[in-house]
Amino acid sequence: MSTIKIENLSFSYHGYVKPIFENVSFSFETNWKIGLIGRNGIGKSTLFKLLLNEETYQGKIIKDVEFIKFPPNITDTSKSGIELYKELIPDGEEWKLFRELSLLNVDENLVYREFETLSKGEQTKILLAILFTREDGFLLIDEPTNHLDMHGRKIVSEYLKSKKGFLLISHDRDFLDGCINHVISINRNSIDVQSGNFTSWYENKLMKDQFEISKNEKLRKDIKRLKEAARQCQIWSDKIENTKNGVKISGVKPDKGYIGHKSAKMMKRSKNLENRQNKAIEEKQNLLKDIETKENLLLHPLHHRKNPLISVSDLSSYYGEKQILSNVSFEIKQGDIVAIYGSNGSGKSTLIKILLGLNHEYTGEIKLASNLKISYIPQDTSDLTGSLNEYIHKQDVDETLCKTILRKLDFSRELFEMDMKNYSDGQKKKVLIAVSLSKPAHLFVWDEPLNYIDVISRIQIEEIIREAKPTLIFVEHDKRFVENIINKIIQL
Repeated sequence: MSTIKIENLSFSYHGYVKPIFENVSFSFETNWKIGLIGRNGIGKSTLFKLLLNEETYQGKIIKDVEFIKFPPNITDTSKSGIELYKELIPDGEEWKLFRELSLLNVDENLVYREFETLSKGEQTKILLAILFTREDGFLLIDEPTNHLDMHGRKIVSEYLKSKKGFLLISHDRDFLDGCINHVISINRNSIDVQSGNFTSWYENKLMKDQFEISKNEKLRKDIKRLKEAARQCQIWSDKIENTKNGVKISGVKPDKGYIGHKSAKMMKRSKNLENRQNKAIEEKQNLLKDIETKENLLLHPLHHRKNPLISVSDLSSYYGEKQILSNVSFEIKQGDIVAIYGSNGSGKSTLIKILLGLNHEYTGEIKLASNLKISYIPQDTSDLTGSLNEYIHKQDVDETLCKTILRKLDFSRELFEMDMKNYSDGQKKKVLIAVSLSKPAHLFVWDEPLNYIDVISRIQIEEIIREAKPTLIFVEHDKRFVENIINKIIQL
């Protein structure tokens, strides 16, 4: 075990008004299993880059282990997994790789196939197995769950729990609870380190935030009182100044010599008082904590006169000669919140595309209520480029409403003017979510909406669904999110 120390770390991207980190210091042990938590864009991946020495920073990072990045940079995906192992771990022993693959329930024959022919989930597991054969480094693991289904996430969480130590970025609460024993949370103005899992950290955070909110309220009242006193002091100074300059009071012109002497002393006293008050105001304003507020989102589902909204009977679909869906039947009634369950490749996205009329290769019967308005979130965000304003208008939603929702999801105003191609994956996904929530609809259809979305935003989305009770059919692998909102499951 060794200690990694970060001292007075400062870093800012070129052109950004606010630095990502400013004189932050913290430390952690290499035998800790750590979850790195924070809003999208707050600096989690940036911290990884700084630890890996991929960006120039001020301050010190003191370590006696090598940081190892997951996922690693792979230039040739036509190579087999075993070839990649020899490339990434030149002096590695193959038996160690097969030991790790066994712990991850991966068929060892997959490492002899071309890497690009494997599913994203299989690729994730093989790369984790390769990197964990190294015993001389400390893994920095960036969002390993994005391409794993629920079963795959459970396996990988249990696998990570068995490891000595790592630093992990993930937004899946169950996944984190299953494998971490410490949390490093990046806040707006500080970095906190706590022992425990995500749930214990979040409970502590809520209590701490409530305490700080109460203190903030008292500080704001103190500041208001001091500002009023400063204002009265300024009025007093002005009156003295007017008297010294010979302004008549009650029609009598005062003795300028006497008043000049007295007013100078009073002016000095009032200015000293005003300066002390202004200093007190500034000190109290600096004490105000920048609490992570979790504002309620906005969602107004439409009511349809017909029920059910969708009826599906004996739906089957093929991809080439392979059957993807087989005799699927279900109904979606108003107010249903329906999760589509199934392993990777079971046809979840295919079913969604058929319901949306984007895939016509099927047999069976589908009935949709007439004039059904649907709000859709696709998986893919790659077409989000150019102006945010133009994109919002093209989607025919209210710009003010959409931007209000984005701000509630902790989307900075600076991003409104940037080209969307420069957004992070999480920021792009928030745009899709905000557009969908802004669109009046009878039915919301979401295909893996939470990929790359930070955990606080996930909780916000969960809460608005439970409050607004829209009709929703969706695919999602975040177990806690799903179980907290659904009333129906379609199992493929």
